[in-house]
Amino acid sequence: MACRLGRVVSRPLQITILGATGSIGLSTLDVVARHPDRYDVFALTGFSRLAELRALCLKHRPRYAVVGDQAQARILQDQLHADGVSTRVLDGEGGLSEVAAHPEVDVVMAAIVGAAGLKPTLAAVQAGKRVLLANKEALVMSGALFMQALRDSGAVLLPIDSEHNAIFQCLPTDYSQGLGTVGVRRILLTASGGPFREMAPDLLSDVTPEQACAHPNWSMGRKISVDSASMMNKGLELIEACWLFDARPHQVEVVVHPQSVIHSMVDYVDGSVLAQLGNPDMRTPIAHALAWPERIESGVSALDLLRVGRLDFQAPDDRRFPCLRLARTAAEVGGTAPAMLNAANEVAVDAFLNRRIRFTEIASIIDDVLNHEASVPTVCLEDVLAADRRARDFAGQWLYRNGR
Repeated sequence: MACRLGRVVSRPLQITILGATGSIGLSTLDVVARHPDRYDVFALTGFSRLAELRALCLKHRPRYAVVGDQAQARILQDQLHADGVSTRVLDGEGGLSEVAAHPEVDVVMAAIVGAAGLKPTLAAVQAGKRVLLANKEALVMSGALFMQALRDSGAVLLPIDSEHNAIFQCLPTDYSQGLGTVGVRRILLTASGGPFREMAPDLLSDVTPEQACAHPNWSMGRKISVDSASMMNKGLELIEACWLFDARPHQVEVVVHPQSVIHSMVDYVDGSVLAQLGNPDMRTPIAHALAWPERIESGVSALDLLRVGRLDFQAPDDRRFPCLRLARTAAEVGGTAPAMLNAANEVAVDAFLNRRIRFTEIASIIDDVLNHEASVPTVCLEDVLAADRRARDFAGQWLYRNGR
């Protein structure tokens, strides 16, 4: 017997994993494999990592797999057929949305990095699924529309980012009534500070992609690692927290905590501060969201506070991390500003990873895009997508004008 959204059923929950070949997807599969009586893998998606996706299909035997385009789909389908695996291969955005909204799917892990995850994640929400949100960009880009779709469909949204999952665990169950109403003074969003936490700001222009991707505590993909190094990741999480918990930007404070043991905190008006602690392993929030409101074993070792020894905190340095300031500004402006912030950042990070710009120019590109493009209200999804396109175009023009 398994628990399906609070009800006992006789079959395992059917899970679609959007972004199965990434770190979150692989961690999800690790947790799922520990509980074969509770969970079945219904669909796995991977944009272009065909070899990795093929191996996952051989191991987990999903009903569907989704890749980027038709040519890749034909290749993978032929390979799986030769392997004796009956998985059906779909492609493109349509394939992603199909496996996210499929009537037989109970749970969708939304772990596609970047704007590419917006439409399939929205499809899962609109279909009323339990959505485990690891793709923060979907909510950053389309916050008001996303939350309205959630209310309209009755979907269940559970945060996977370790920080938001921690906040969720520390808030009272009726937090949707308003943070002030339930006695919450502020949310304390912790950040490791990344690999450049103590580097002099004037040295940051010379750091390499390899240095930026060498996170001291977490194992992540290259794009997210760069975002962590610039603290844009924390800026996006600030915007996400505002939507998830109905908070205003001034109610969310970022605190640098190098040990990454306290994943976030909630400060109450009576002086109490509730914190969620654990080893820096994404299987903890994944297992929490998969089983909520129950608890299941995740494979994560127990936290040894005596070995940790100390917990340090400091304020983020705006000179070292201008991306965090830009994200907070976008959160305060609202409308399409967060979508433009995210789009400009994706273009800039890609350019940095391909050694076309310096690390410090990531913030310069984002700043120029936000100053060039005025924010407008988001009435429909096309408003968001149009702002995303304009921001990408202007960021591309910045690269061209500067010979990059």
